[in-house]
Amino acid sequence: MRLQLKGKLKNEFVKKIEKLSGENLSKCYQCGRCSGGCPSAPFMDLLPNQVMRFAQIGSQKEVLGAKTVWLCASCFTCMVRCPKGVDLARVMEAIRQISLRQNVDYISPNKLPIEKRTELPLIALVSAFRKSTA
Repeated sequence: MRLQLKGKLKNEFVKKIEKLSGENLSKCYQCGRCSGGCPSAPFMDLLPNQVMRFAQIGSQKEVLGAKTVWLCASCFTCMVRCPKGVDLARVMEAIRQISLRQNVDYISPNKLPIEKRTELPLIALVSAFRKSTA
C-alpha cells in the first residue's frame, strides 16, 4: 500500500522537502533496501528508510533532530537499490538545507556595521544572505 498525501494533508515541511529535492516522497513504500545497502547505516541514529518515513508523515522534529542526514555520504547506493528510483541522497540534502536555514545562531548580514562586513570572508556573507532569504 502506497502512502498518498494530497492537498491539505501534506504539511509545509513535506512540501518544502519535495520542492528542494525534486522527489515525490510518497513513491517510497518502505522496502528497506536503502538501509540494507547503506555503508553509513551502522553509524546512524535512524536508518535511511526511517528518515524517509518520518519525512513522509511530516515529523519535522524527528527528521531535523536526527544525525543521519549529516552522516549521509551521498554515495547514491540507496538510489541504485531503490525499486521505485527514489533519490534519497537528494532528500537528505534537502533536509540538511532546511536544517541549516532554520539555524538562528548565524550572523545577520543586515545588522552588521559596514566596517565589519569587509572583515568577513565573502562566503560567510553569501551563506548568511541565502539563509535569510529562505
